[in-house]
Amino acid sequence: MHFEHLIEINDLANPDVPDLTREEVWFGLLCRAEDPRPFLPGLEACEILTREDTMLTRKLDFGQVVIHDTVRWEPLEWISFESRANDEHPAGLLTISLEQPAPETPALFLRFAYRTGLSETVGEDAKYADFVRSAYHQSDVDTVRVIRMIAESTRTE
Repeated sequence: MHFEHLIEINDLANPDVPDLTREEVWFGLLCRAEDPRPFLPGLEACEILTREDTMLTRKLDFGQVVIHDTVRWEPLEWISFESRANDEHPAGLLTISLEQPAPETPALFLRFAYRTGLSETVGEDAKYADFVRSAYHQSDVDTVRVIRMIAESTRTE
């Protein structure tokens, strides 16, 4: 299954919601890499196994399911989360890209792009594709909400 969508970060028509900078959004995405518990309901623990300049490997403990993944990034541009398949979990890839159509404006978006082994057209998987897309979208909305909370908590005014 391939699923992709955009979420607008700064609502230029709503002055009541503070704009986030590219740097604040990026910091939130790095927080998701370092400690994904606030972003992933049900995650009990995250252990960083290896660390390089632009890559982490992690062990994610959801209780009954343990997932190993690799996080890679290009600073201020994109971050990807690639999970390895095991008996309880299929392999998958999520790439989150920061998009700013006009650098001189605060317009800012996150593009979420998923690739999984779930079939959208064949067998039992096809029955669940719409549900999975909906769950991914809601998770991504929640990610932006958590990033906004992190940014607001770190601002000094």
